[in-house]
Amino acid sequence: MKDESVGLKLPTPWRYKRYYLFAFLTVVALVLPWINIDGNHFFLLNFDKLELHLAFVQFDMQELYLLPFLLMILFLGIFGMTVLGGRVFCGWICPQTIFRVIYRDLLETKLLHLRKRIKNKQQEPDMSIPKNKLKRGVAILIWTVLSFVASANLIWFFVPPEDFFAYLADPFDHMILVGTLLASALFLIYDIVFLQEDYCIYVCPYSRIQSVLYDENTVMALYNTNRGGHIYNEAKEKVFTKQKDLQAVEPHAECTACESCVTVCPTHIDIRKGLQLECINCLECVDACTVVMGKLGKPSLVTWSSEYETIDKKGKTKYFRPTVVAYILLLIGLAIGMVIMGSNKEHILLNINKENRLYSVSKEADGRVAVDNAYVFLIQNTQNKKMDFYFDVTLPKDVKGKLEIVKPSDSFSVTPDVKKKKIVVLRTYDMLADDARHDTIIPITIRAYAVGREDEIVVYREATFVYPRADVIEEAK
Repeated sequence: MKDESVGLKLPTPWRYKRYYLFAFLTVVALVLPWINIDGNHFFLLNFDKLELHLAFVQFDMQELYLLPFLLMILFLGIFGMTVLGGRVFCGWICPQTIFRVIYRDLLETKLLHLRKRIKNKQQEPDMSIPKNKLKRGVAILIWTVLSFVASANLIWFFVPPEDFFAYLADPFDHMILVGTLLASALFLIYDIVFLQEDYCIYVCPYSRIQSVLYDENTVMALYNTNRGGHIYNEAKEKVFTKQKDLQAVEPHAECTACESCVTVCPTHIDIRKGLQLECINCLECVDACTVVMGKLGKPSLVTWSSEYETIDKKGKTKYFRPTVVAYILLLIGLAIGMVIMGSNKEHILLNINKENRLYSVSKEADGRVAVDNAYVFLIQNTQNKKMDFYFDVTLPKDVKGKLEIVKPSDSFSVTPDVKKKKIVVLRTYDMLADDARHDTIIPITIRAYAVGREDEIVVYREATFVYPRADVIEEAK
């Protein structure tokens, strides 16, 4: 944009800043699924292999307690962003907006010249012209290809690229994946080409709740009625279409009634009408008015500001007000909670179930009485390589005697992401209790570990060992 102002330097358009952010977000979204460290992704919710990857750490589906933290951070982050900056998420981050900019501004306007100017989004192409029909067909064809890329990119956060392409090579065995890809791509084609900004206005629930989150300090695209004048009356009816008529009522009014802010709006609203749920804070109206008023040597009548500062003139916008601080504290608390929970990740998943038979008692050849308890261990290796595991057993300090591991007698290997069942038999020759009337339930601690990495990969589980009453021991003798 050239500087044509009278002694007033025009700032870099917000539109360009959005484009830079869109490009950055697009690159991140496309590249991130391909990055892995030791086979772990930055984010992957893999329902196929029942695992969650978060910050390059792998968690089993039994550890999905982290997912609620992520969802709360996501929603509270968007709500907090809305309290602070209006629908800035919609205009600057939302994929719907990015896709519409790519299709309408890049493909239809810049590449194919189907539309005349990016600054006029209200004038639809004349589709009675055969050349325009061909251009529209080419635009849809290109967007169809991009829709499949975007759909695949979304799926990569649930099915990693290394599996995605292997599955596509055998589509008949992976029809759910193929169907999801097709359905997502078809939706994007319909949404971006035909539904357009109506999705933001009528479908997206976020637009319906935004007004509840706004306050007088919320920053948004605002038309300054104190300088520009009132184009609409209190009933939101348009009463002026020419500057001379407006200045006849409000001599100080600076609005030129050029409607550049209206023609550039992607959601087809007039920002001079006041707060409207259709506004996505893209700030293109700010850019348009900046150019027009800049030529007159005046600042824009439409600014990214708050009603508190611009309309009511009560002072500077209060960014760090109690509501915003509360959102920040909540987000920090959730982030700390997620880190703490994530740091407690178990590298071995171990479930212990006791067999139905409480115990078995037998007499050895040397005359000693053996008491056995049997268990079923279900163990899962959450590492990325095959490892050997074993365990030891500890009795309470006040119990005299010891337990021996009869079965298994040696360490055993477990492959990654496979649940392995092991029958475990613990035995004692010592008198652990002397109760004449009841069996004694003794708490025990089982420490399972990876052989060679006992200090790093280890879990503790509580279980019980049942020791028979005294008459059962005497009978065995």
